[in-house]
Amino acid sequence: MTKIAEPVDVNAVSRISEGTSVSGEVSSSNDVRVDGRVEGKMFSEGRIVVGEKAFIKGTILCTDLDLWGTVEGEVYVKGLLTVKNTASVSGDIHVRRLQVEMGAAINGTCKMITEDDFEQGAAAPASDSAEVE
Repeated sequence: MTKIAEPVDVNAVSRISEGTSVSGEVSSSNDVRVDGRVEGKMFSEGRIVVGEKAFIKGTILCTDLDLWGTVEGEVYVKGLLTVKNTASVSGDIHVRRLQVEMGAAINGTCKMITEDDFEQGAAAPASDSAEVE
């Protein structure tokens, strides 16, 4: 039996375009695409896509993450993290499922977690009041 994928409502996807800088906390119940620069915390109940020219410095918490660009900081992924060949991660990764393409750079630790671990880890960064440098 073939499962038909539900269409994505493009108006429900938040986008931080190239040339745009955000400092602080980004929170969305929908998918987010980043092609610009974010410094701070990013939270999405859906998928976060980090484009090739994007740069994120801070903590990322999401259901799924597709990474083509650069991330410096903690990454918490409830589902699948896909690290593409152009991606660079400097920091600790906490993930349930991981896919890494040849050419990707990961500098830090990677810990495989359960869904309960994600919930506990997601609560800790959210309660952390330290500011991003």
